[in-house]
Amino acid sequence: MSEDTSSTTVPPAAFRYAAVTFDCPDPGELARFYGEVLGLPVAFSSEDFVMLGREGSPGLGFSRLAGYRRPTWPDPATEKQAHLDFGVDDLDAARERLLALGATEPAHQPEPGRWRVLLDPAGHPFCVSAMV
Repeated sequence: MSEDTSSTTVPPAAFRYAAVTFDCPDPGELARFYGEVLGLPVAFSSEDFVMLGREGSPGLGFSRLAGYRRPTWPDPATEKQAHLDFGVDDLDAARERLLALGATEPAHQPEPGRWRVLLDPAGHPFCVSAMV
């Protein structure tokens, strides 16, 4: 029987959730959208990267990617890969606000009575639900 030495060879590390970063063609545009949606200020900005957040809290990052390909959800040609879920008090009011900010609504809605799937300005799907 071999002895497990993994805990003695690698020192323990403390990890903190810092941010989720989305690839996109225009970091400023996507940061404006999510900043408005979530009321988050810009914590850092450059031509190729914008971070939203408050000191001591996790944030959202947006990174310029040359040749960015917009997700085609629900068509699997270019998968979504990840998405955000937002809890809201009023599903219809939230939908209207998000559309006014630049979101779009795909025709396919898997459970429209429970949640709505919208697309951010770069095409990333995200969900809003009054049940969260």
